[in-house]
Amino acid sequence: MSTDLFKLEGKRAMVTGSSQGIGFALARGLMAAGAEIVLNGRDAARLDAAVKRLRGEGGTVTGLAFDVTDHAAVRAAVDGVEAGTGPIDILVNNAGMQHRAPLEDFPADAFETLLQTNVASVFHVGQAVARHMIGRGAGKIVNICSVQTALARPGIAPYTATKGAVANLTKGMATDWARHGLQCNGLAPGYFDTPLNAALVSDADFSAWLAKRTPAGRWGRVEELVGACIFLSSEASSFVNGAIIYVDGGITASL
Repeated sequence: MSTDLFKLEGKRAMVTGSSQGIGFALARGLMAAGAEIVLNGRDAARLDAAVKRLRGEGGTVTGLAFDVTDHAAVRAAVDGVEAGTGPIDILVNNAGMQHRAPLEDFPADAFETLLQTNVASVFHVGQAVARHMIGRGAGKIVNICSVQTALARPGIAPYTATKGAVANLTKGMATDWARHGLQCNGLAPGYFDTPLNAALVSDADFSAWLAKRTPAGRWGRVEELVGACIFLSSEASSFVNGAIIYVDGGITASL
């Protein structure tokens, strides 16, 4: 059956930054499609709570606390999973952060932190996992981009730059690794109701602006990202490489 293309039974997926928000929702969705899950986060207590929640829903889930910006720690964590738990068949590079300030006043240290968290982490984790995937001749890497991969708004220019970089790094991964049997693609959320956007969600003026600017007329729900992630993580996307899929209610399609 054609629906078998989307099944993930027998696969193991690692999702970075998955204790809450989009990362948790994607991990939960991949679990529902049949995958075993490795959650990642830096806050051990929050990570443990997320693991218990998914296990309570019947999933096979482990938690792995490591800093995605630390190359050596990433390598050790990934190699440890591969040696002790089993192969990572799917990687979702979701860890990220935001910092808002006028560009002319944007703190240099905040800019460096954004680069490390949003871009360098995709390189560190992607490389560590891909080394194992290449040896097996198969693997799926889904890098979480953003509507800001394509568009900019005042006060977040450095964030916009990082998400543009993630998209081009994704294309580079596809270019280097497709011949080894890997599919590397990007998933770009629009405006979603998440802890990262809590300040904007609670801003009535911004929410009103967003409803007018987005053809769908509303904030996205994190569950609405799951279908695209399952597609990019499954056999259904076996010849999709270097693509950036926008899940944004039409915001990048309209003026």
